[in-house]
Amino acid sequence: MNTGQSIARVWVDSPLPQLDRLFDYRVPPELADEVGIGMRLRVPWRSAGRFVDAYVIELVDTVEFTGVLSEIEAIVSTVPVLAPEVAILARKAADRAAGSAIDIVRVAVPGRQARVEKAWLAAGTPTPASPLTAAPIDGYVAGRIEAAVTSGGRLAVDAVPLGAEVAPGVWTGRWAVTLAAAASASVAAGKTAILAVPDYRDQDQLAAALAAILPEDRIVRLDARQSNPDRYRAFLRCLGDDALVIIGNRSVVYAPAENLGLIGVWDDGDPLHSEPLAPYVHTRDASLLRQEQQGCALLFLGHSRSTEVERLVELGWLESVSPTPSVLPKVIPTATQTSGDRLAAQARIPSSAWREAKDALATGPVLVQVARPGYAPRLACVDCGQSARCLRCEGPLAQNTSRSVPACSWCGALAVDWHCDNCDGTRLRLVGAGGASRTAEDLGRAFPGVRIIVADGDRPILSVGAEPALVIATRGAEPRAAGGYRAILLLDGDRMTARESLRVGEDCLRWWSNATALAARGAPTFLVGVGGALATALSTWRQSEYARTELADRRRLRFPPAVRVASVTGSPDAVAKAVAAVTIPAEDVLGPVETGPGTVRTILRFDYGSGAEVATELRAEVIRSATSRRRSLASKGASGPLPANLRVRLDDVEPFGQ
Repeated sequence: MNTGQSIARVWVDSPLPQLDRLFDYRVPPELADEVGIGMRLRVPWRSAGRFVDAYVIELVDTVEFTGVLSEIEAIVSTVPVLAPEVAILARKAADRAAGSAIDIVRVAVPGRQARVEKAWLAAGTPTPASPLTAAPIDGYVAGRIEAAVTSGGRLAVDAVPLGAEVAPGVWTGRWAVTLAAAASASVAAGKTAILAVPDYRDQDQLAAALAAILPEDRIVRLDARQSNPDRYRAFLRCLGDDALVIIGNRSVVYAPAENLGLIGVWDDGDPLHSEPLAPYVHTRDASLLRQEQQGCALLFLGHSRSTEVERLVELGWLESVSPTPSVLPKVIPTATQTSGDRLAAQARIPSSAWREAKDALATGPVLVQVARPGYAPRLACVDCGQSARCLRCEGPLAQNTSRSVPACSWCGALAVDWHCDNCDGTRLRLVGAGGASRTAEDLGRAFPGVRIIVADGDRPILSVGAEPALVIATRGAEPRAAGGYRAILLLDGDRMTARESLRVGEDCLRWWSNATALAARGAPTFLVGVGGALATALSTWRQSEYARTELADRRRLRFPPAVRVASVTGSPDAVAKAVAAVTIPAEDVLGPVETGPGTVRTILRFDYGSGAEVATELRAEVIRSATSRRRSLASKGASGPLPANLRVRLDDVEPFGQ
């Protein structure tokens, strides 16, 4: 509560970049004993002629402003929802990304739920959480992780590629057991642990592993899939003094935790860790900032190491921890040529892999990973081979098994009177290998009598039993199998590696490594149609060496993460002015290139040592552009064309994959 200070310095909840600073408001006498740091307020905003939300950042007695300060209108809530450590993190992360702190606060603090809040306040001081002792950690990393949790160390841990039965009939990845045990060590020491994972599948595994070693009142789940009341209720639970384990997706790294002992990040290379909202701060970067800020332990855990983590290892910022060779999986690179069984050839399965899968089905489930969902990748003209496009919107045509007439994948229009715009042909044919649905049909014929299970984004399946079954799954949607899969077939490797992206090698190795880790101990994994460095890295389980080589190549080319990059998008004049304001060598300015009507994009490359300066200069240009655009809007009377907003995104690698 306020101890007599008469002025509140606040962050105003506004999307305008020029308002990303502290504003001073006088605390009226009737609220002097109630206003506290971190509370939500309503304050007058004269330029808009209305009231806006704000968060109290500081309470002071005097300010440099000599005029008359406006008064706070009301206290929205007396709960200090913006913890001081989170406010500091939001400011640091925003400055690093040339963004606004309030944008990060919107991600960090859930919307208020009045009924939930009233019930929480009425309950008073919560009952202290159950006492506990630390759970044992996997032997291969026990000493290193325990030392890190105790001393605030930073580790890059290569996860053991095996499953674990954490409760009768409940299986998770060994990585979840490792993270859970590390979190229990933190909580046993009286400190909170924050664990960030890509999606709900990983959260379910982590929650199961934690439930096996910690009481329920020590575990808090905080993620975007929760209902608004449930999420706010979980968030309020984090405001207490108890040492907890807080699990969630990318936003959980901003959870309030004054006494923080551990941040654990699983699979940081997954694109779901990239925040899609401005200022686009990655989970990894927010975790690094918070670890440095609060001095807690930091673990990056994964089956395949990202080049960003490898860079930090080479700099000595992270200590590398790898598993012992005795737990390595059995990966067999296999040529795409098929022989023998005609149906196996139709399903794109090499004969050796087909024989192993047939034998494995006698004892349990077999996983088949494919590149994409659906029936077939594309339809093409029979006469000229050109891809078939919708006559209405130019979208790709697709064949759905539920109807005989192809339809557009974008607008859904049926291609009843389709004709090729290249040769006027009217006949269509399926081109290329099939997706998950087509593969399931082919395998159903190749393995008659075997149960077929399809798992993809539209048909999410989290786990399967130990009974024989063929599980066809798209990358990232593979269910866990009780006891592990008896064999795994990784198909469409050539199609996956053909994608144009700076990260294509990293992504493929991560997809395949995560799928391989689902195999039972000693079960074979067949990588079909891929050779070279990727196949070698997977078969020898030396993903970190691949990351090291990839990083060295990017250093020579000055590609991220060897350097930092910023994409600057907007009108040609605004982009040109922003680029001119940044002091970097001319050879590190790439573009501009047109991205749409009246907009261009320029990419800037710069060394990490210049990051703070470049971010500050670009942020100043964003503010200048926003204020000049606002003046243009006022002068035009809210009519007439306006220049596009200047948008800056740091550490954006998407343009390098186009």
